[in-house]
Amino acid sequence: MSSHDAATEAAAASDKRRWIALAIVMTAAFMDLVDATIVNIAIPSIEKDLGATPAVIQWITAGYALAFAAGLITGGRLGDIYGRKRLFLLGTAGFTLASALCGFAANQEMLVASRLLQGAMAAMMVPQVLSIIHATFPAHERGKVFGMFGAIIGLGAVSGPLLGALLTQWNIAGLEWRPIFLINLPVGVAALLLGRKFITESKAPKALRLDLVGVVLVTAALLMLIYPLTRGRELDWPLWGHLMMAGSLLVFGALVAYEKYKTKKDGSPLVELSLFRVKSFAAGIAVQLTFGVVLGIFFLVWTLYMQIGLGWTPLKAGLTGVPFSISVSVAAGMSVQKLVPRFGRKVLQAGALTMIAGVLLYLFVADRYGTGIHSWQMIPPLVVMGLGMGLIVAPLTDAVLSEVPKEHAGSASGLINTTGQMGNALGLGLVSVVFFGQIDDERLAKAPGEIGQAFADAFQNALGWAAGVLAVIFLVMFALPAKPKQHLEGGGDDADEAGETVTADKEPVLTP
Repeated sequence: MSSHDAATEAAAASDKRRWIALAIVMTAAFMDLVDATIVNIAIPSIEKDLGATPAVIQWITAGYALAFAAGLITGGRLGDIYGRKRLFLLGTAGFTLASALCGFAANQEMLVASRLLQGAMAAMMVPQVLSIIHATFPAHERGKVFGMFGAIIGLGAVSGPLLGALLTQWNIAGLEWRPIFLINLPVGVAALLLGRKFITESKAPKALRLDLVGVVLVTAALLMLIYPLTRGRELDWPLWGHLMMAGSLLVFGALVAYEKYKTKKDGSPLVELSLFRVKSFAAGIAVQLTFGVVLGIFFLVWTLYMQIGLGWTPLKAGLTGVPFSISVSVAAGMSVQKLVPRFGRKVLQAGALTMIAGVLLYLFVADRYGTGIHSWQMIPPLVVMGLGMGLIVAPLTDAVLSEVPKEHAGSASGLINTTGQMGNALGLGLVSVVFFGQIDDERLAKAPGEIGQAFADAFQNALGWAAGVLAVIFLVMFALPAKPKQHLEGGGDDADEAGETVTADKEPVLTP
């Protein structure tokens, strides 16, 4: 065999390995997205089986999000320091174990503790997904890869409730709600076995040390902000909640000051503040935060509107979301590969305007048909909204990470995920104002038959708010770079420019 043929075969093997690695990390990301939403559908079954109180139910749902959001930045930085593959495998193993503990929970206390552990392990696993993609693929391929990533996000957003409805309704082996957690076990084990073989290890080029003070400050700040938001409505917005949220701003300020000091002292801060001097990153983070607010508002009120307001079964509600999910996936694939290279940020702005059009169309349809609306009448607005979301979600990830040095990929990835979670929590907090604030409990107590119309009216009010926030997103997008950075095919990968440390386990893997 000639040296040329050997080189060709080695390159082909390398190509095959990294695409398998991509499938593995995307499967893990999908698993997390589904797990964040799958529980909502199964709540009545959990309540009945374990005798869970409303406070416990709140912890089963919010506890995961809380532990996840609080640990994302730290999880991302740990990957930079100790290796992204290592942290991904550790997080996946922990997530799989926690899923087993959830599925076999003997009582409500065990289920809450297992959900907290599951969220903490997801915070180790999820930031490594974007970091591994960023470190494994050359710049000219990342657009296509992030297009696929956006499609997975779209599928995960709607698949959770649908999968939860199916698994609960099928009552496999008489296990009722438990399969919603146990389904993670074969997926997690497969990800571990294949991940060890096909994912290439990468870490920051210089030895970084974990910033423990930064970990304490960022975790405290995020908990002080997100805990009152996740539990505020249930507790009728107590004074201590407002004080905690105000105090979180002071802790965030202390974090920034300490991280500046830490950077000067030894160059190993938890949060790489220099990232915010990269215009595309700073603007993208602002869009990510605001977009998270929209998703936080819409998905919860949509579920409540269909299941409580319209009286639909979980399965019918889940199936209604399928056209939305398909539209997101189609638009996400097209946007990065075909549209963004030609039109740049105009694609994202077109996505925001398309989503606004879909929301306004939904508003019109919901108002016209009232509580007698059918699933098929929702398809046009859902398809338009899905197309708009797909035009945003995939290019946004690429835009945020496009100019980030690879040695800070973990830190950047943690920040992207954290701001999305913060936006989501803010959106969920706003639901109490824009949705529940419109429902007159006293009137419903006197006339229970009006609950459907009350929820339909509140849903329309929430849609109006969602359209307003999307308009803000459209304006913020002007701060994004007009055109993506141009990368030459066949040129040197920017991994070399950043001095990224990449090591292969046992088998050498050529970088393209």
